[in-house]
Amino acid sequence: MGSFDLSDHPVPTGREEVWRFTPLKRLKGLHDGAALTGDGIDLKVEAPEGVNVARVDVADSGRGRSGFVPTDRVSARVWDATTGVFTVDVPADTELAEPVVVSLTGQGGDEAVAGQLLVTVGSHSSATVVARFQGSATFADNVEFVVGDGARLTYVTIQDWDDDAVHHSTQRAVVGRDASLKHVAVTFGGDVVRHDVTATYDGSGGSVEMLGLYFADAGQHIEHRLFVDHNEPKTSSNVLYKGALQGQGAHTVWIGNVLIRKEAEGIETYEENRNLVLSDGCQADSVPNLEIETGEIEGAGHASATARFDDEQLFYLRSRGVGEKEARRLVVHGFFTDLIRKIGVPEIEESLTSTVEAELAKNVLEGVF
Repeated sequence: MGSFDLSDHPVPTGREEVWRFTPLKRLKGLHDGAALTGDGIDLKVEAPEGVNVARVDVADSGRGRSGFVPTDRVSARVWDATTGVFTVDVPADTELAEPVVVSLTGQGGDEAVAGQLLVTVGSHSSATVVARFQGSATFADNVEFVVGDGARLTYVTIQDWDDDAVHHSTQRAVVGRDASLKHVAVTFGGDVVRHDVTATYDGSGGSVEMLGLYFADAGQHIEHRLFVDHNEPKTSSNVLYKGALQGQGAHTVWIGNVLIRKEAEGIETYEENRNLVLSDGCQADSVPNLEIETGEIEGAGHASATARFDDEQLFYLRSRGVGEKEARRLVVHGFFTDLIRKIGVPEIEESLTSTVEAELAKNVLEGVF
């Protein structure tokens, strides 16, 4: 259960179920006593006509409209510490031709920074919002999405931080009747990145798609926690996360939770996580959970796998004259390509394909493969 009262969220020790995978000592005090008073985040926005973008005082922001209630100490600290909310508001019956791009660049990680983002898409509107994180920072944020009836929102978050950055993000979405949310999380950079995303429904017929792509290098900790709460009938959700790991100490965590409540008859859901281990010394934890309170559903399932290269794929390529390193590069490229194509934002798809290629080229040159 959540609470706005910070005293209801004791400092975690690491023995709690929700914290047992997280390297608390590397959070730089975000979970404990680090003052969230820094302002070392440079924010720039590119927004097309028809969307309202502003920084609003907390009292006038309408934060909490998604049903957001802090569920851990970090999100509760952010709720208390922030004095303003950055809002992206798409009015009803508006279709944006271009994405809203929010670029956040850290200016250094010495002082911890708190932030809040509220994205509202009015009924029967369509929008794409891209949030790109880069630079060095110690950053914790709360993010809300309110998707009106019949509306469509694609949200893409790209973690391209410097190697020393720490980012803890708590996100909550509410999806209206016959509305749809596509949430895409891409993580390449940062020392510790932990995202906790919850989606729920405000009417029947809503759909949620969660896509994730991550590549952990030596020493990186990347953690994604997802919760889809089917609280309305005839709703749907689909979750697909894929990650690759290479280098000593690379650690990824994926926790997928789906709850189908008693009243959520006629729903359909599926969640899947795939991890590809490229070298020794890596660890990928993958925990899918599915709780069903009614038997009147269309379908529900989950899958999880962590493995090294497919020997049959490698043999097929090698037998046709492809060198071993190039064959391994092609296998990893193919592993990510089908997911990238699902994003549906051409500019982002092209950028991610180039980033994956750069990672693979670097790894080949470094002899990881």
